[in-house]
Amino acid sequence: MSAVSNKEKVRKKRYMSEAKKDMASGYLYIAPFFIIFAIIGLYPALFSIYLGFQKWNGLSPMTFVGLANFKIVLTDPLFWKSVYNTIVMGIMGTAPQLVFGIIFAYLLNLAFLKFRNFFRVTIFMPYITSMVAVALIFSVLFSDHETSLANYVLSLAGLDPVSWSSSEWGTKIAISIMVFWRWVGYNTIIYLAGIQSIPSYLYEAATIDGANKFQQLIYITIPMLKPFIILTVFTSTVGALQLFSEPTIFLGTSAFTRDEAMTIVMYLYRDAFKLQSFGTASATAIILLVLITVFATINTLLTSGIGRKKRGRN
Repeated sequence: MSAVSNKEKVRKKRYMSEAKKDMASGYLYIAPFFIIFAIIGLYPALFSIYLGFQKWNGLSPMTFVGLANFKIVLTDPLFWKSVYNTIVMGIMGTAPQLVFGIIFAYLLNLAFLKFRNFFRVTIFMPYITSMVAVALIFSVLFSDHETSLANYVLSLAGLDPVSWSSSEWGTKIAISIMVFWRWVGYNTIIYLAGIQSIPSYLYEAATIDGANKFQQLIYITIPMLKPFIILTVFTSTVGALQLFSEPTIFLGTSAFTRDEAMTIVMYLYRDAFKLQSFGTASATAIILLVLITVFATINTLLTSGIGRKKRGRN
């Protein structure tokens, strides 16, 4: 009996050792991701939080200042101007692309539409277009010249030309249109994938019941797209509050000296790399994180009510 029990113990030890080896090999396979994430993701984020309470110009020793950096940022009128600009351009550039994204996706999924693949590729092209090319295109379209395409279209409607790159609302509108043009195709493709996952028998039943295309869009397509809408609203909210590339490219070298187009990330970048004030820049990053969390949560809660029916009392 003792020999048999010893053999069983040896087998159990071997079994446990093999299981531990398998577990260790599994962790080794996924270790590179976590190591890279810790180096280029987690450490900079934690270091940025630490810098938010320090005064540092990048060269001299750090000095602990407590909440002084947050006080400087929150009492700076330019910061609140950047918050206002970010929210305004975010709404103007993001909200329309979500609405039109659903409409475009619905149209691109119609069975009788010819050259559907061509239109799908075309609408996605702005997303993969180089930002340098985008800057060149929109600098010509929205030039301050009276002969620019945007001002020419306004003249056809009997309106006066607009100084797109030097006026308050002209700049905001031009940047918002750039954001819309660049990202509407991305959201359209996501919605198109969601529409194609909707069972066709729902539309067939609705057609038999006499529902037209608009009613099918309102009562079938949009409620069934709820998970995709929540996803795009969340990502669009985060992207809108991190607006940086479009304003800096559109305005060029004068971007960081223009209050009417200053965004929160541009304000952060200016403090860090123009003024060498990494403490206030890190404090701005922490405040931006709070704003993103608040706005993303609110928008997610609002969109989560799509398609939800109110239950009446029996």
